[in-house]
Amino acid sequence: MTTHSAAHHLLQGLVDLGVDYVFANLGTDHAPIIEELARWEKSNRRPPEVILCPHENVAVHMAGGYALATGKGQAVLVHVDAGTANAAMALHNLARTRLPVLVMAGRAPFTIHGELTGSRDTYVHFVQDPYDMAGIVRPYVKWEYMLPSGVVINEVLRRAHTMMQSDPRGPVYLTLPREILAADIDDEKMMSFPEAKYGPVKAGGVAPEEADTIAAELMTADNPIAATTYIGRKAEGVAVLDELARACGIRVFESFPAMLNIPHDSPCFAGFNVGDGIKDADLGLLIDTDVPFIPLDHPRARTMRWIQVDVDPLKENIPVWGFATDRRYQADAATVLRQVLEAVRRRADDHYRQKIKARIASWAPAREARAKRLAAAAAKTGSRDAMTVEYVAATLNQRLTPDDIVVNEAVRNTGPTLSQMPRTKPLTYFAHAGGGLGGSGGIALGIKLAWPDRRVVQVVGDGSFHFMSPDAVYAVSQQFGLPIFTVVLDNRGWQAVKASVQRVYPKGVAGESGKFQARLSSGKPDERRRFDELAHAFGAHGEYVAEPAELGPAIDRCFAALKDKRSAVLTARVTSLADVPIG
Repeated sequence: MTTHSAAHHLLQGLVDLGVDYVFANLGTDHAPIIEELARWEKSNRRPPEVILCPHENVAVHMAGGYALATGKGQAVLVHVDAGTANAAMALHNLARTRLPVLVMAGRAPFTIHGELTGSRDTYVHFVQDPYDMAGIVRPYVKWEYMLPSGVVINEVLRRAHTMMQSDPRGPVYLTLPREILAADIDDEKMMSFPEAKYGPVKAGGVAPEEADTIAAELMTADNPIAATTYIGRKAEGVAVLDELARACGIRVFESFPAMLNIPHDSPCFAGFNVGDGIKDADLGLLIDTDVPFIPLDHPRARTMRWIQVDVDPLKENIPVWGFATDRRYQADAATVLRQVLEAVRRRADDHYRQKIKARIASWAPAREARAKRLAAAAAKTGSRDAMTVEYVAATLNQRLTPDDIVVNEAVRNTGPTLSQMPRTKPLTYFAHAGGGLGGSGGIALGIKLAWPDRRVVQVVGDGSFHFMSPDAVYAVSQQFGLPIFTVVLDNRGWQAVKASVQRVYPKGVAGESGKFQARLSSGKPDERRRFDELAHAFGAHGEYVAEPAELGPAIDRCFAALKDKRSAVLTARVTSLADVPIG
């Protein structure tokens, strides 16, 4: 009889699932896994590579970034309830962005007197044993479980993998008691659960007659629009949406985009404000979007006709949703749009094609006017310590290639940065869809790990930078050779907080006094907020730019640092929070 520890079978199970990396923040609960990793190395076995992360926020977001780039869910190890709590915000972001990640948390030992290998042997084992550890993250995961015995590891891992990779994808959570991991298991008792028989379920298309119905509605509409957030999670989704939009004359809006969904040089790309389309549209498509617009701002939307195609049309994790739709399809949007496109091409004649050609041509003046507005905004450089965000984004964009990856977490400055940095290729723009700030650093690292030959540029506000555990981000970058370029838009505060108060109390006392509790600086003229110096402590190149004329050369030096395998951080002093008018 041959035996191995449950920790051994855990590692082997991850290998069998095709997991490449374990992003880890380790603790006393992981002793059996650490011992097994050393044993594998001694015997020249290859486990998934361990990426040590000094903070769980970075570990989970890195796994999410890798999944964004590859579609393959990875594993994360966190330390009991403490690590789970630190991981919760990142799991929220991954859940909202529908990213597959397996988070495994060790559990404090359950034996006290040495009854089993791995019994409690230190103070923290008594205080890190809450009644419901999984309750910390249950709202953010598709599935959670505690491993009851090493003999079922393969089945449990397969179930976890199947759940996270099935549509709609999302994170899962597994807890691992220390004694269970340390126990020896008879190898003959370990069963196999191959993907062919137990694997994930993928969303498909719709019935042919439904595709024909959608095609007919599109072809009879005089002014159709579409709103999407994440059809671009698959490269083919970007292509087919553009093709269908061109075939039917659909204006496509990216609503709070989590990735590039349509090339921004397409004649059918209409910008980021769906409200501009709602004003005169007679038919709308909601395609893979959680929040296409704010209902309060667009009451006309309730009277329009809407067709919804979504991998998650019910939004089961959003208690109140509230968007009226006339046809709802739970399906893979790229597949459905391909079906509809084929139906349109079968139905279209020369008269229809000429009508659509004329319709698209009629949008040219609006597109040209928008381009002129953007160019005019970019030309306004601002002044010392008050560069415009548009100028910063446009200057950066002049140096980007179509293959560069942009990870955006500028929050209230997302509009200017998106508009001034148009992307044209699938999978070259990412932003998490959650409400937890501080995810972009880890996501950028995960993407860089997946695509080491691509340049990864992170744009982040100063408020979000504080949240992203920046020391851990640049420590991981240095240790594992993952250079990224971070541009910090420093407006000295939280614009979102200020804007919220102004929306709720437009004539309130806070507005009269300017007391929004949103300022993150003293406001003294000689104050220097050096985010770049923090990263410099971990080997990154740093730049501090207050004068507009210095921006371009500073960006060039940062890109040169990337060539030398060093991360770079640029602090860009943009118009301060107090001076930004927000309605």
